[in-house]
Amino acid sequence: MSKTWKKYLLWFAQEHIAFRVAEIQALLSLYQIEIKYQEVPKYNDPFWIVEFASEEEAKLVASRSVSLRNCLELWAHEKSLEKLHETLKNKEKTFYSDFSNNKSFKVEVETFCRHFTQKEKIEKIETFSYLPLKGPVNLKNPELHLQYIEYYGTRANDPPLKPYHVFFGRLVANGLRQLIKQLSLKTRKFIGNTSMDPQLSLLMANQARVKNGDLVLDPFVGSGSLLVAAAQFGGYVFGSDIDYLMLHGKTKPTRINQKVREKDESVKANMRQYNLEHRYLDILVNDFSMVFWKDSMKFDSIITDPPYGIREATERVGTTRENFLINEKYLPTHIPAKTEYGIPTIYRDLLNFSAKHLQIGGRLVCWFPVFREDYTEDCLPAHPCLKIVANCEQPLSMVTSRRLLTYEKLKQPVLEDLTIMDNRITDFREKYFVVREVTRKERRLKEAQTRRDKWEIYKNLHKVN
Repeated sequence: MSKTWKKYLLWFAQEHIAFRVAEIQALLSLYQIEIKYQEVPKYNDPFWIVEFASEEEAKLVASRSVSLRNCLELWAHEKSLEKLHETLKNKEKTFYSDFSNNKSFKVEVETFCRHFTQKEKIEKIETFSYLPLKGPVNLKNPELHLQYIEYYGTRANDPPLKPYHVFFGRLVANGLRQLIKQLSLKTRKFIGNTSMDPQLSLLMANQARVKNGDLVLDPFVGSGSLLVAAAQFGGYVFGSDIDYLMLHGKTKPTRINQKVREKDESVKANMRQYNLEHRYLDILVNDFSMVFWKDSMKFDSIITDPPYGIREATERVGTTRENFLINEKYLPTHIPAKTEYGIPTIYRDLLNFSAKHLQIGGRLVCWFPVFREDYTEDCLPAHPCLKIVANCEQPLSMVTSRRLLTYEKLKQPVLEDLTIMDNRITDFREKYFVVREVTRKERRLKEAQTRRDKWEIYKNLHKVN
């Protein structure tokens, strides 16, 4: 049976734009949906013109995407409103037959990088009065929702007089943007210093292709933001962390006006808050550098943000003292000593763990910090059993960023695969503090020079007087 391809407009939110392609490709892969691009998407443009074989497939992608604002069945796309009207008027009468039989409707106007008053929007809507729509207008819940969009580029401070593109079409589906607000950290029960932004957490879960019934692990779980996102998409979630105090809600509160934590603050409380407790399996206090899970334990995906040693310590159980023994009477209340757990070792362990404990085709999604001037793809953690399928950058400052890396497991490891040392990974933490100290020194010297210059100006002025 031949497919009937239709043209659609994917209209994106203009934030975290580096993650769009990876998210959409992951969802297409998850649902095994084929897509055709009318033109190669431009990085900064908030729209893609594509073709789907069915409307159900378009709705399926939109139902999971947090990058996507909405999806339209594209009726017309031109460079000017006049041309757009011409295209719509020249369509065959049969094209409108499905939409003109007394269905309630509304026409909405949207602009990108230019503001229109309500009066101007109504004037534009009235120019579409020739459309053969016989039903009543319903602004709240129409059966037919039409959208007219004008795109003025991305230079908000200097937009052109006329739009670069104009679009008109039928709204097919909205993206999952409302979930970002629903999971806001501002209203979340339990958060920490490094709790992941809800949108990024959901993007990670999408890139991991979490689906209903999957088993998901975050081995550096912290306050559990990534588990919340994975559970939203149907995953059953496990977490682990070495920080006993964080997992038991005994650390210093993160919120400014909060003096002490409430008694029931925990990852489980977050799950309960979002009605996801039935997806919560457990949180374990353990040292990731030590063997903990049975070899037969397999996860469908691993989603995590390992510590970088900046705001959260990179630690593992251990001591530098030789022949260190603990008296038996102290063992029940003993908290083990910690030693440094360097970033190269963390990522070596993480990739080895993923190669061993992921299902074939399962995904590891993790953040990796870099200095932008040093970045090359050769510096990324690698493993013979894992393939990088997505690599997205989030700038943190002028000199640093972090890359969201998505790995897919290709094969089961043999012993040799688990003993490989990847020496290309540099320790981000070591250079970070060196660079920060240099930057601080340069700033102090600059401030001192500014003070001297001001003093010279002041003295010269008084000499003149």
